[in-house]
Amino acid sequence: MLQGYRRPNDKIADWLRQGVLLPVKRGLYVVADAAQSSCLPLVANRLYGPSCVSLDYALAWHGLIPERTHEVTSVCLGRGRHITNALGRFSYTRLPAALYPCGITQASASAQETFLIASPAKALCDKVLLTPRLCAGSRTAMRRFLFDDLRIDADALRGLDLEVIRSYAQGRVKAAQLRALLEVIETLA
Repeated sequence: MLQGYRRPNDKIADWLRQGVLLPVKRGLYVVADAAQSSCLPLVANRLYGPSCVSLDYALAWHGLIPERTHEVTSVCLGRGRHITNALGRFSYTRLPAALYPCGITQASASAQETFLIASPAKALCDKVLLTPRLCAGSRTAMRRFLFDDLRIDADALRGLDLEVIRSYAQGRVKAAQLRALLEVIETLA
């Protein structure tokens, strides 16, 4: 778009001052008129990577939890971080490399906007794995976490991909809690 300019950074700085562009991160901008219709999961993938939208945002996207989220939550391979910009808040939480690729899917908000998001099973496993001080090693405690704390509808859990949950449960991190999650979901099927 700025190929004809000898000093394109001056034009970008001018557009930033005028409010035509909004800064998302260094070298990445959004046209101000289109900011409200921006695909936030796509922006989250572009802000920091490799990353995949997961946790609360993915659970809400898939309709598993009733709340709307005000922060786009993602898992990543690098260090975790929080980014706030003109489009909103974005958080990234580190996930072990062996678990990161399990259950990643591609979704689209439109024909031109596709992004990486956790499958419902991966988002739920990530939530269990990354919730600090979660004491849900038994089926009863896991049911309480799922149905009371997260307010997930039991019918929504019936179609989850059990292979993703089994992959998570084979790891060493929070294995008892992930096995309890698997047992609860298997009893629902």
